[in-house]
Amino acid sequence: MKVRKSGYVAFITLVFGFSLLSGCATVEGIGEDVQSAGAGIEEAAEEASN
Repeated sequence: MKVRKSGYVAFITLVFGFSLLSGCATVEGIGEDVQSAGAGIEEAAEEASN
């Protein structure tokens, strides 16, 4: 059962990874996504502190 479960986990991880890569096809796209996420976190932190 453990082998089967780890196979499912590996499959899900690969599918998730490929969908992330297809969403941002270039290194520049990945950088923009990370920058956008950082800006959202920064805004939320500023709102929480006020």
